[in-house]
Amino acid sequence: MARESFQEQLSNLRNDILQMGKLVENAIDMAVVALKHQDLDLAEKVVMDDEKIDRLELAIESRCLSLLALQQPMARDLRFIGTALKINTDLERMGDYACNIGKVVLQLGSEPFIKPLVDVPRMAELAMQMVRENLTAYVNQDRNLALKAAMHDHEINILYHKVFNELVELMTRDPGNVKQATYLLFIARYLERIGDHATNLSEWIIYMITGERLELNES
Repeated sequence: MARESFQEQLSNLRNDILQMGKLVENAIDMAVVALKHQDLDLAEKVVMDDEKIDRLELAIESRCLSLLALQQPMARDLRFIGTALKINTDLERMGDYACNIGKVVLQLGSEPFIKPLVDVPRMAELAMQMVRENLTAYVNQDRNLALKAAMHDHEINILYHKVFNELVELMTRDPGNVKQATYLLFIARYLERIGDHATNLSEWIIYMITGERLELNES
């Protein structure tokens, strides 16, 4: 009976991680939609909703620590709980970056864009794909899918450097572009960091499944 209860607690922990991932994916999506459409109300919602992610992060951490202290798990179960703690932290940081994007959108206001927004939304799409694939890999114990998810980070990095170079050129060409270009650089950087944290998810999921410690983030 006690073992059944423990397994139920592990199942609840898994569901909490999935909920956290969905909240983060939604936050990234809303933040970039707010940017594309200069929707300040939606940007404000992204900022306000970050509290939900923070609360869930604390609840998951508490659940993990309680399981470690009271159940004294062994081997695979120990890896599962330890991985949940790590994934929880990375997801919370990704939520913070989505919140930061929302804050920058509020600063940008409704000023016309100095360049078409093509690469930044693509970066966000890739980041959300990484989250989705990692959550599926987490549930299905799929090492190959976790590896596949991590590969998208290279695409995000390429897009980030492209955006960076284009915005620097726009600032050099016209000092009047400096303010908006700087804000857009912040957003691109936040999305690049989200990709790095999503790669961390892949590393931790692979560790949970196999016990391997891989370094998948590009140096």
